[in-house]
Amino acid sequence: MLGGPGYRLPAALALAKDGRAPALVISLGTTGSSGPCPPPIPGVRTICFNPDPGNTRGEAEYVSALARRNGWRSLLLVSSRPQAVRAQLIFGRCFSGKVYVSTAPFSASNWPYQIAYSWGALAKAVFVQRSC
Repeated sequence: MLGGPGYRLPAALALAKDGRAPALVISLGTTGSSGPCPPPIPGVRTICFNPDPGNTRGEAEYVSALARRNGWRSLLLVSSRPQAVRAQLIFGRCFSGKVYVSTAPFSASNWPYQIAYSWGALAKAVFVQRSC
């Protein structure tokens, strides 16, 4: 689960409880902005981390290294809809396996800011930061 606004944690927990993956990896953001690490789910390894740098690239670097150590062949990212394309692009640069995305809702009041931010961040990912 990527850090940021929205109802990502309930969506990520539901996927884990449904047995979609043996591990749930949660970005807490740079200061725990996504909240504390949730209680363990039986049969699911829960890993919480603070990305460095504190952005999607930092999350991709950490999770990709974790995936290599654990032999994971695919990732299912939980993000917001505006972040989904950029997250898949960045994770695809850092991780050699298949990257899937599941989007979680967030309040309508966040849409204007998130659209503006996400378009700028996507342009940066496409044209400026072209590597992992």
